[in-house]
Amino acid sequence: MSTAGHSGQAPARTKRADAQRNQQALLAAAAAVFVTSGVDAPIREIAAKAGVGMGTIYRHFPTRADLVVAVYRHQVEECAEAGPNLLADADSPLAALREWVDLFVDFLVTKHGLANALQSDSSGFEALHTYFLDRLVPVCAQLLDAAAAAGEISPGTQAYELMRGIGNLCITRDTDPHYDPHRLIELLLRGLQHPQPS
Repeated sequence: MSTAGHSGQAPARTKRADAQRNQQALLAAAAAVFVTSGVDAPIREIAAKAGVGMGTIYRHFPTRADLVVAVYRHQVEECAEAGPNLLADADSPLAALREWVDLFVDFLVTKHGLANALQSDSSGFEALHTYFLDRLVPVCAQLLDAAAAAGEISPGTQAYELMRGIGNLCITRDTDPHYDPHRLIELLLRGLQHPQPS
């Protein structure tokens, strides 16, 4: 009996792992479509991007709001996990901060239209915003602290302030496709740096 139980567990674990990979691929495809077409993009466009049938999407995410929330959380987790990895792999803490800010900007653009998609559940949106702050503010603070400790930026910059400033610079991107927030954000990051000795 014990052997049969063990032999029955491995396929179940494999099936769960496959389902998890499929769901992650689906979320990545939906995020990419949301960037180009907004959260009101046709489900068939997301299905085509993910290489799955529309039924697969509805099986995982019965409503559009379910899909939008899942993409939002998926993007937050990717952004949160990227911080420590970039800090470990980048040439310097400042380089890691710059790369992370690029990911953060991409995330802000990806959630274009999120509030409208969830307008029927304002409490749900508030919970997501709290989750967003709880996960990302400490990551940004870690990067800022590391860059300050390395003498690359002036100390004292608050993570929430920086993220809020970056968010404000990204707002116009929703209504003006010719506006690229990356350039102004680069100027903002330069302003954090210690002046180089001449």
